[in-house]
Amino acid sequence: MINIWEVNETNAMIEQENLDVRTITLGISLLDCMDSDLGELRNKIFNKITAVAKDLTAVGAEIENEFGIPIVNKRIAVTPVALVGGAACQTPEDFALLADTLDEAAKTVGVNLIGGYSALVSKGMTKADEMLIRSIPAALCRTDRVCSSVNLASTKTGINMDAVRLMGRIILETAERSKDRDSVDCMKLVVFCNAPDDNPFMAGAFHGVTEADAVVNVGVSGPGVVKTALEQVRGESFEVLCETIKKTAFKVTRVGQLVAKEASRLLNIPFGIIDLSLAPTPAVGDSVADILCEIGLEYAGAPGTTAALALLNDQVKKGGVMASSYVGGLSGAFIPVSEDQGMIDAVQAGAVSLEKLEAMTCVCSVGLDMIAIPGDTPAETISGIIADEMALGMVNQKTTAARLIPVIGKGVGDTVEFGGLFGYAPIMPVNRFSCADFIRRRGRIPAPIHSFKN
Repeated sequence: MINIWEVNETNAMIEQENLDVRTITLGISLLDCMDSDLGELRNKIFNKITAVAKDLTAVGAEIENEFGIPIVNKRIAVTPVALVGGAACQTPEDFALLADTLDEAAKTVGVNLIGGYSALVSKGMTKADEMLIRSIPAALCRTDRVCSSVNLASTKTGINMDAVRLMGRIILETAERSKDRDSVDCMKLVVFCNAPDDNPFMAGAFHGVTEADAVVNVGVSGPGVVKTALEQVRGESFEVLCETIKKTAFKVTRVGQLVAKEASRLLNIPFGIIDLSLAPTPAVGDSVADILCEIGLEYAGAPGTTAALALLNDQVKKGGVMASSYVGGLSGAFIPVSEDQGMIDAVQAGAVSLEKLEAMTCVCSVGLDMIAIPGDTPAETISGIIADEMALGMVNQKTTAARLIPVIGKGVGDTVEFGGLFGYAPIMPVNRFSCADFIRRRGRIPAPIHSFKN
Protein backbone atom coordinates (compact mmCIF):
# COMPACT_ATOMS: atom_id res chain seq x y z
CA MET A 1 0.00 0.00 0.00
CA ILE A 2 1.13 3.57 -0.66
CA ASN A 3 -0.14 6.65 1.15
CA ILE A 4 -1.20 10.05 -0.21
CA TRP A 5 2.19 11.56 0.65
CA GLU A 6 3.96 9.03 -1.58
CA VAL A 7 1.49 9.69 -4.39
CA ASN A 8 2.16 13.43 -4.16
CA GLU A 9 5.90 12.81 -4.02
CA THR A 10 5.79 10.73 -7.21
CA ASN A 11 3.68 13.37 -8.94
CA ALA A 12 6.25 16.02 -8.04
CA MET A 13 9.05 13.84 -9.42
CA ILE A 14 7.20 13.54 -12.73
CA GLU A 15 6.06 17.15 -13.03
CA GLN A 16 9.10 19.00 -11.70
CA GLU A 17 12.12 16.68 -11.79
CA ASN A 18 11.91 15.01 -15.22
CA LEU A 19 11.12 11.53 -13.92
CA ASP A 20 10.04 9.30 -16.78
CA VAL A 21 10.05 5.75 -18.03
CA ARG A 22 12.56 6.14 -20.82
CA THR A 23 11.44 3.05 -22.71
CA ILE A 24 9.26 -0.01 -22.83
CA THR A 25 11.25 -2.37 -25.03
CA LEU A 26 9.58 -5.51 -26.31
CA GLY A 27 12.11 -8.27 -26.94
CA ILE A 28 11.10 -10.65 -29.73
CA SER A 29 12.85 -13.87 -30.75
CA LEU A 30 13.23 -14.38 -34.49
CA LEU A 31 14.82 -17.81 -34.20
CA ASP A 32 11.64 -19.49 -35.44
CA CYS A 33 11.70 -17.27 -38.55
CA MET A 34 14.89 -18.77 -39.99
CA ASP A 35 14.59 -19.81 -43.62
CA SER A 36 17.00 -20.45 -46.49
CA ASP A 37 14.81 -18.40 -48.84
CA LEU A 38 15.41 -14.66 -48.40
CA GLY A 39 11.92 -13.60 -49.48
CA GLU A 40 10.28 -16.08 -47.13
CA LEU A 41 12.58 -15.01 -44.30
CA ARG A 42 11.59 -11.37 -44.77
CA ASN A 43 7.90 -12.28 -44.71
CA LYS A 44 8.30 -14.33 -41.55
CA ILE A 45 10.22 -11.56 -39.77
CA PHE A 46 7.68 -8.90 -40.70
CA ASN A 47 4.72 -11.06 -39.71
CA LYS A 48 6.27 -12.12 -36.38
CA ILE A 49 7.15 -8.58 -35.31
CA THR A 50 3.86 -7.02 -36.34
CA ALA A 51 1.86 -9.80 -34.69
CA VAL A 52 3.69 -9.75 -31.34
CA ALA A 53 4.09 -5.96 -31.12
CA LYS A 54 0.76 -4.86 -32.58
CA ASP A 55 -0.53 -3.51 -29.24
CA LEU A 56 2.73 -2.12 -27.82
CA THR A 57 2.21 1.58 -28.57
CA ALA A 58 -1.45 1.47 -27.53
CA VAL A 59 -0.57 -0.22 -24.24
CA GLY A 60 2.12 2.37 -23.59
CA ALA A 61 -0.37 5.18 -24.14
CA GLU A 62 -2.93 3.46 -21.91
CA ILE A 63 -0.43 3.17 -19.04
CA GLU A 64 0.58 6.82 -19.47
CA ASN A 65 -3.05 7.91 -19.22
CA GLU A 66 -3.89 5.64 -16.29
CA PHE A 67 -0.90 6.40 -14.09
CA GLY A 68 0.24 9.77 -15.41
CA ILE A 69 3.78 8.46 -15.92
CA PRO A 70 5.48 9.67 -19.12
CA ILE A 71 6.77 6.83 -21.30
CA VAL A 72 9.16 8.48 -23.71
CA ASN A 73 9.82 5.61 -26.12
CA LYS A 74 8.30 2.33 -27.19
CA ARG A 75 10.91 0.09 -28.77
CA ILE A 76 11.55 -3.41 -30.08
CA ALA A 77 14.67 -5.59 -29.79
CA VAL A 78 15.08 -8.72 -31.90
CA THR A 79 17.44 -11.69 -32.07
CA PRO A 80 20.82 -10.66 -33.56
CA VAL A 81 20.13 -10.56 -37.27
CA ALA A 82 23.49 -12.14 -38.19
CA LEU A 83 22.18 -15.35 -36.59
CA VAL A 84 18.74 -15.17 -38.18
CA GLY A 85 19.91 -14.35 -41.69
CA GLY A 86 22.88 -16.68 -41.96
CA ALA A 87 21.15 -19.31 -44.10
CA ALA A 88 19.41 -16.93 -46.51
CA CYS A 89 21.84 -14.04 -46.96
CA GLN A 90 24.66 -14.47 -49.45
CA THR A 91 25.81 -10.84 -49.72
CA PRO A 92 25.86 -7.70 -47.54
CA GLU A 93 23.01 -6.35 -49.67
CA ASP A 94 20.87 -9.35 -48.65
CA PHE A 95 21.37 -8.38 -45.02
CA ALA A 96 20.52 -4.76 -45.81
CA LEU A 97 17.20 -6.03 -47.18
CA LEU A 98 16.52 -7.52 -43.74
CA ALA A 99 17.17 -4.07 -42.26
CA ASP A 100 14.54 -2.71 -44.65
CA THR A 101 12.11 -5.32 -43.30
CA LEU A 102 12.85 -4.39 -39.70
CA ASP A 103 12.30 -0.71 -40.51
CA GLU A 104 9.00 -1.42 -42.24
CA ALA A 105 7.81 -3.54 -39.31
CA ALA A 106 8.80 -0.84 -36.80
CA LYS A 107 6.87 1.79 -38.72
CA THR A 108 3.85 -0.49 -39.06
CA VAL A 109 3.50 -0.99 -35.29
CA GLY A 110 4.51 2.61 -34.53
CA VAL A 111 7.59 2.10 -32.34
CA ASN A 112 10.35 4.69 -32.14
CA LEU A 113 13.32 2.37 -32.73
CA ILE A 114 14.09 -1.29 -33.39
CA GLY A 115 17.39 -2.86 -32.29
CA GLY A 116 19.05 -6.13 -33.08
CA TYR A 117 20.73 -5.47 -36.41
CA SER A 118 23.62 -7.01 -34.60
CA ALA A 119 26.50 -9.49 -34.63
CA LEU A 120 28.21 -11.23 -31.72
CA VAL A 121 31.85 -11.67 -32.69
CA SER A 122 33.90 -11.53 -29.49
CA LYS A 123 35.90 -14.63 -30.45
CA GLY A 124 35.56 -14.81 -34.22
CA MET A 125 33.41 -13.90 -37.21
CA THR A 126 31.34 -16.22 -39.34
CA LYS A 127 30.75 -15.29 -42.98
CA ALA A 128 27.28 -14.13 -41.98
CA ASP A 129 28.68 -11.97 -39.19
CA GLU A 130 31.15 -10.28 -41.51
CA MET A 131 28.53 -9.71 -44.21
CA LEU A 132 26.17 -8.10 -41.71
CA ILE A 133 28.95 -5.85 -40.38
CA ARG A 134 29.90 -4.77 -43.90
CA SER A 135 26.23 -4.01 -44.62
CA ILE A 136 25.81 -1.68 -41.63
CA PRO A 137 26.60 1.64 -43.39
CA ALA A 138 24.10 0.97 -46.20
CA ALA A 139 21.48 -0.43 -43.81
CA LEU A 140 21.57 2.55 -41.46
CA CYS A 141 21.66 5.04 -44.33
CA ARG A 142 18.45 3.81 -45.90
CA THR A 143 16.42 3.06 -42.77
CA ASP A 144 14.98 5.44 -40.18
CA ARG A 145 14.43 3.34 -37.06
CA VAL A 146 16.92 0.47 -37.24
CA CYS A 147 19.74 0.40 -34.65
CA SER A 148 22.86 -1.70 -34.93
CA SER A 149 25.34 -3.13 -32.43
CA VAL A 150 28.37 -5.41 -32.55
CA ASN A 151 29.80 -7.23 -29.54
CA LEU A 152 33.56 -7.26 -30.10
CA ALA A 153 34.89 -8.60 -26.81
CA SER A 154 34.08 -10.38 -23.57
CA THR A 155 35.81 -11.29 -20.34
CA LYS A 156 35.57 -15.00 -21.24
CA THR A 157 36.87 -14.80 -24.81
CA GLY A 158 39.09 -11.71 -25.08
CA ILE A 159 39.01 -9.02 -27.78
CA ASN A 160 38.51 -9.85 -31.45
CA MET A 161 40.99 -7.36 -32.88
CA ASP A 162 40.14 -8.30 -36.48
CA ALA A 163 36.59 -7.14 -35.80
CA VAL A 164 37.84 -4.04 -33.94
CA ARG A 165 39.92 -3.09 -36.98
CA LEU A 166 36.96 -3.65 -39.29
CA MET A 167 34.61 -1.58 -37.13
CA GLY A 168 36.92 1.44 -37.31
CA ARG A 169 36.42 1.44 -41.08
CA ILE A 170 32.70 0.69 -40.83
CA ILE A 171 32.11 3.65 -38.48
CA LEU A 172 33.93 5.99 -40.87
CA GLU A 173 31.95 4.66 -43.84
CA THR A 174 28.71 5.11 -41.90
CA ALA A 175 29.74 8.70 -41.14
CA GLU A 176 30.62 9.34 -44.79
CA ARG A 177 27.26 8.09 -46.07
CA SER A 178 25.40 10.54 -43.84
CA LYS A 179 27.87 13.45 -44.06
CA ASP A 180 25.16 15.74 -45.43
CA ARG A 181 23.33 15.19 -42.12
CA ASP A 182 26.35 15.66 -39.81
CA SER A 183 27.12 11.92 -39.90
CA VAL A 184 23.98 11.28 -37.87
CA ASP A 185 23.72 7.58 -38.76
CA CYS A 186 26.60 6.82 -36.37
CA MET A 187 24.21 7.54 -33.49
CA LYS A 188 22.45 4.29 -34.35
CA LEU A 189 25.63 2.17 -34.14
CA VAL A 190 27.41 1.02 -30.97
CA VAL A 191 30.14 -1.53 -30.22
CA PHE A 192 30.26 -3.51 -26.98
CA CYS A 193 32.32 -5.61 -24.65
CA ASN A 194 30.20 -8.00 -22.55
CA ALA A 195 26.95 -6.89 -24.18
CA PRO A 196 23.92 -7.91 -22.05
CA ASP A 197 21.12 -9.98 -23.62
CA ASP A 198 18.34 -7.88 -22.07
CA ASN A 199 19.34 -4.23 -22.50
CA PRO A 200 16.29 -2.07 -23.33
CA PHE A 201 18.31 1.01 -24.35
CA MET A 202 19.28 1.82 -27.92
CA ALA A 203 21.38 1.57 -29.93
CA GLY A 204 22.64 -1.57 -28.18
CA ALA A 205 19.42 -3.47 -27.57
CA PHE A 206 19.05 -6.98 -28.93
CA HIS A 207 17.07 -10.02 -27.82
CA GLY A 208 19.54 -12.63 -26.57
CA VAL A 209 19.28 -16.27 -27.59
CA THR A 210 18.77 -17.32 -23.96
CA GLU A 211 15.62 -15.18 -23.66
CA ALA A 212 12.00 -16.31 -23.92
CA ASP A 213 10.04 -15.97 -27.17
CA ALA A 214 8.97 -12.47 -26.13
CA VAL A 215 9.62 -10.38 -23.00
CA VAL A 216 8.87 -6.89 -21.72
CA ASN A 217 11.92 -4.93 -20.54
CA VAL A 218 11.65 -1.43 -19.09
CA GLY A 219 14.28 1.29 -18.74
CA VAL A 220 13.68 4.03 -16.19
CA SER A 221 15.46 7.34 -15.82
CA GLY A 222 15.58 9.98 -13.13
CA PRO A 223 18.76 12.09 -12.94
CA GLY A 224 16.69 15.13 -12.05
CA VAL A 225 15.05 13.29 -9.18
CA VAL A 226 18.42 12.27 -7.73
CA LYS A 227 19.82 15.79 -8.07
CA THR A 228 16.82 17.34 -6.32
CA ALA A 229 17.11 14.83 -3.46
CA LEU A 230 20.81 15.62 -3.05
CA GLU A 231 20.10 19.33 -2.88
CA GLN A 232 18.36 18.65 0.42
CA VAL A 233 21.51 17.10 1.96
CA ARG A 234 24.11 19.51 0.61
CA GLY A 235 27.25 19.43 2.77
CA GLU A 236 26.23 16.31 4.69
CA SER A 237 28.48 13.27 5.20
CA PHE A 238 29.10 10.55 2.64
CA GLU A 239 26.88 8.24 4.68
CA VAL A 240 23.93 10.61 4.33
CA LEU A 241 24.76 11.16 0.66
CA CYS A 242 24.77 7.44 -0.08
CA GLU A 243 21.56 6.77 1.83
CA THR A 244 19.81 9.55 -0.06
CA ILE A 245 20.85 8.18 -3.46
CA LYS A 246 19.79 4.64 -2.51
CA LYS A 247 16.36 5.74 -1.30
CA THR A 248 15.79 7.82 -4.41
CA ALA A 249 16.89 5.01 -6.74
CA PHE A 250 14.46 2.72 -4.92
CA LYS A 251 11.56 5.09 -5.62
CA VAL A 252 12.50 5.56 -9.26
CA THR A 253 12.83 1.81 -9.81
CA ARG A 254 9.45 1.14 -8.19
CA VAL A 255 7.86 3.38 -10.81
CA GLY A 256 9.52 1.29 -13.52
CA GLN A 257 8.41 -1.92 -11.83
CA LEU A 258 4.81 -0.69 -11.79
CA VAL A 259 4.91 0.15 -15.50
CA ALA A 260 6.64 -3.12 -16.41
CA LYS A 261 4.14 -5.28 -14.56
CA GLU A 262 1.19 -3.42 -16.07
CA ALA A 263 2.64 -3.62 -19.58
CA SER A 264 3.27 -7.34 -19.10
CA ARG A 265 -0.31 -7.89 -17.99
CA LEU A 266 -1.90 -5.89 -20.81
CA LEU A 267 0.31 -7.41 -23.52
CA ASN A 268 0.11 -10.90 -22.02
CA ILE A 269 3.89 -11.17 -22.44
CA PRO A 270 6.26 -12.12 -19.59
CA PHE A 271 8.08 -9.37 -17.69
CA GLY A 272 11.84 -9.51 -18.24
CA ILE A 273 13.91 -6.92 -16.38
CA ILE A 274 14.06 -3.36 -15.14
CA ASP A 275 17.10 -1.41 -16.27
CA LEU A 276 17.57 1.27 -13.63
CA SER A 277 20.15 3.32 -15.50
CA LEU A 278 20.27 7.07 -14.93
CA ALA A 279 19.86 8.13 -18.57
CA PRO A 280 20.06 11.89 -19.10
CA THR A 281 18.44 14.11 -21.72
CA PRO A 282 19.39 17.58 -23.02
CA ALA A 283 16.61 19.05 -20.85
CA VAL A 284 17.83 21.38 -18.12
CA GLY A 285 17.82 19.54 -14.77
CA ASP A 286 17.98 16.08 -16.32
CA SER A 287 21.74 15.59 -16.21
CA VAL A 288 24.06 13.02 -14.62
CA ALA A 289 26.87 15.60 -14.75
CA ASP A 290 24.73 17.94 -12.64
CA ILE A 291 24.47 15.19 -9.99
CA LEU A 292 28.27 15.02 -9.88
CA CYS A 293 28.37 18.80 -9.42
CA GLU A 294 25.81 18.54 -6.62
CA ILE A 295 28.03 15.97 -4.92
CA GLY A 296 30.72 18.65 -4.82
CA LEU A 297 32.53 19.07 -8.15
CA GLU A 298 32.83 22.36 -10.01
CA TYR A 299 32.42 20.49 -13.30
CA ALA A 300 32.20 16.86 -14.28
CA GLY A 301 35.80 15.96 -15.08
CA ALA A 302 37.33 17.77 -12.13
CA PRO A 303 39.59 15.77 -9.78
CA GLY A 304 37.36 13.42 -7.81
CA THR A 305 34.97 12.80 -10.71
CA THR A 306 35.72 9.08 -11.05
CA ALA A 307 35.25 8.55 -7.30
CA ALA A 308 31.99 10.50 -7.28
CA LEU A 309 30.68 8.56 -10.29
CA ALA A 310 31.67 5.24 -8.68
CA LEU A 311 29.74 6.22 -5.55
CA LEU A 312 26.69 7.27 -7.58
CA ASN A 313 26.68 4.13 -9.72
CA ASP A 314 27.00 1.80 -6.75
CA GLN A 315 24.28 3.45 -4.68
CA VAL A 316 21.88 3.52 -7.63
CA LYS A 317 22.34 -0.23 -8.03
CA LYS A 318 21.97 -0.91 -4.31
CA GLY A 319 18.72 1.05 -4.16
CA GLY A 320 17.39 -0.44 -7.38
CA VAL A 321 17.90 -4.09 -6.52
CA MET A 322 15.76 -3.61 -3.40
CA ALA A 323 12.92 -2.33 -5.57
CA SER A 324 12.81 -5.14 -8.13
CA SER A 325 13.78 -8.80 -8.11
CA TYR A 326 14.68 -8.65 -11.79
CA VAL A 327 17.19 -5.88 -12.44
CA GLY A 328 19.22 -6.29 -15.61
CA GLY A 329 20.39 -4.59 -18.76
CA LEU A 330 23.06 -1.97 -18.12
CA SER A 331 21.77 -0.49 -14.83
CA GLY A 332 23.84 2.39 -13.52
CA ALA A 333 24.73 5.86 -14.79
CA PHE A 334 25.07 6.88 -18.43
CA ILE A 335 27.53 9.63 -19.34
CA PRO A 336 26.75 10.48 -22.99
CA VAL A 337 28.14 13.83 -24.02
CA SER A 338 25.51 15.02 -26.50
CA GLU A 339 22.51 13.89 -24.43
CA ASP A 340 23.58 15.55 -21.16
CA GLN A 341 23.69 19.35 -20.93
CA GLY A 342 26.00 19.19 -17.92
CA MET A 343 28.48 17.05 -19.85
CA ILE A 344 28.31 19.45 -22.80
CA ASP A 345 29.06 22.36 -20.44
CA ALA A 346 32.00 20.42 -18.96
CA VAL A 347 33.48 19.73 -22.40
CA GLN A 348 33.11 23.36 -23.44
CA ALA A 349 34.77 24.49 -20.20
CA GLY A 350 37.72 22.16 -20.85
CA ALA A 351 36.99 20.05 -17.75
CA VAL A 352 36.40 16.78 -19.62
CA SER A 353 38.62 15.11 -22.19
CA LEU A 354 38.28 11.85 -24.07
CA GLU A 355 40.86 10.34 -21.73
CA LYS A 356 38.89 11.41 -18.63
CA LEU A 357 35.72 9.92 -20.09
CA GLU A 358 37.63 6.71 -20.64
CA ALA A 359 38.65 6.67 -16.97
CA MET A 360 35.03 7.26 -15.93
CA THR A 361 34.05 4.24 -18.03
CA CYS A 362 35.70 2.02 -15.42
CA VAL A 363 32.94 2.79 -12.91
CA CYS A 364 29.81 3.60 -14.94
CA SER A 365 27.33 1.75 -17.12
CA VAL A 366 28.47 2.17 -20.66
CA GLY A 367 31.51 4.15 -21.74
CA LEU A 368 32.31 6.55 -24.57
CA ASP A 369 28.72 7.31 -25.51
CA MET A 370 27.63 9.82 -28.17
CA ILE A 371 31.10 11.27 -28.61
CA ALA A 372 31.50 13.56 -31.63
CA ILE A 373 35.07 13.54 -32.98
CA PRO A 374 36.75 15.19 -35.99
CA GLY A 375 35.69 13.75 -39.33
CA ASP A 376 39.29 13.34 -40.45
CA THR A 377 40.11 10.93 -37.59
CA PRO A 378 41.86 7.88 -39.13
CA ALA A 379 40.03 4.53 -39.02
CA GLU A 380 42.96 3.02 -37.08
CA THR A 381 42.61 5.70 -34.38
CA ILE A 382 38.89 4.96 -34.06
CA SER A 383 39.74 1.27 -33.73
CA GLY A 384 42.34 2.11 -31.08
CA ILE A 385 39.79 4.04 -29.03
CA ILE A 386 37.40 1.10 -29.34
CA ALA A 387 40.13 -1.35 -28.30
CA ASP A 388 40.80 0.68 -25.15
CA GLU A 389 37.11 0.57 -24.23
CA MET A 390 36.92 -3.16 -24.90
CA ALA A 391 39.97 -3.75 -22.68
CA LEU A 392 38.36 -1.88 -19.78
CA GLY A 393 35.26 -4.05 -20.01
CA MET A 394 37.18 -7.28 -20.45
CA VAL A 395 39.53 -6.79 -17.51
CA ASN A 396 36.93 -5.28 -15.17
CA GLN A 397 34.28 -7.93 -16.01
CA LYS A 398 31.70 -5.30 -16.92
CA THR A 399 29.86 -3.94 -19.91
CA THR A 400 31.60 -1.18 -21.81
CA ALA A 401 30.74 0.37 -25.14
CA ALA A 402 31.70 3.04 -27.64
CA ARG A 403 29.34 5.12 -29.76
CA LEU A 404 31.64 7.40 -31.71
CA ILE A 405 30.52 9.94 -34.30
CA PRO A 406 33.26 11.14 -36.65
CA VAL A 407 31.53 14.17 -38.15
CA ILE A 408 32.71 14.48 -41.73
CA GLY A 409 33.76 18.02 -42.61
CA LYS A 410 33.93 19.27 -39.02
CA GLY A 411 36.70 19.57 -36.48
CA VAL A 412 37.52 20.65 -32.95
CA GLY A 413 35.71 23.90 -32.13
CA ASP A 414 32.66 23.01 -34.21
CA THR A 415 29.34 21.86 -32.78
CA VAL A 416 26.97 19.30 -34.24
CA GLU A 417 23.18 19.30 -33.73
CA PHE A 418 21.42 15.93 -33.50
CA GLY A 419 18.00 17.08 -32.25
CA GLY A 420 15.44 15.63 -29.84
CA LEU A 421 16.72 13.34 -27.10
CA PHE A 422 20.10 13.19 -28.86
CA GLY A 423 20.83 16.88 -28.22
CA TYR A 424 23.99 18.51 -29.55
CA ALA A 425 27.70 18.00 -29.03
CA PRO A 426 30.97 19.87 -29.33
CA ILE A 427 33.58 18.06 -31.45
CA MET A 428 36.12 16.62 -29.00
CA PRO A 429 39.85 16.47 -29.75
CA VAL A 430 41.39 13.06 -30.33
CA ASN A 431 44.98 12.06 -29.59
CA ARG A 432 46.76 12.50 -32.91
CA PHE A 433 49.55 9.98 -32.35
CA SER A 434 49.20 6.82 -34.43
CA CYS A 435 48.31 3.32 -33.27
CA ALA A 436 48.13 1.96 -36.83
CA ASP A 437 50.80 -0.73 -36.43
CA PHE A 438 49.06 -2.04 -33.31
CA ILE A 439 45.65 -2.18 -35.01
CA ARG A 440 47.05 -3.93 -38.11
CA ARG A 441 48.13 -6.96 -36.11
CA ARG A 442 45.90 -9.98 -36.77
CA GLY A 443 43.98 -12.16 -34.35
CA ARG A 444 42.63 -11.48 -30.89
CA ILE A 445 43.81 -10.31 -27.51
CA PRO A 446 43.44 -13.28 -25.11
CA ALA A 447 41.03 -13.29 -22.20
CA PRO A 448 42.53 -12.18 -18.85
CA ILE A 449 43.69 -14.79 -16.36
CA HIS A 450 40.81 -14.13 -14.00
CA SER A 451 38.32 -15.21 -16.69
CA PHE A 452 39.12 -18.86 -16.00
CA LYS A 453 36.62 -19.68 -13.26
CA ASN A 454 35.33 -23.11 -14.34
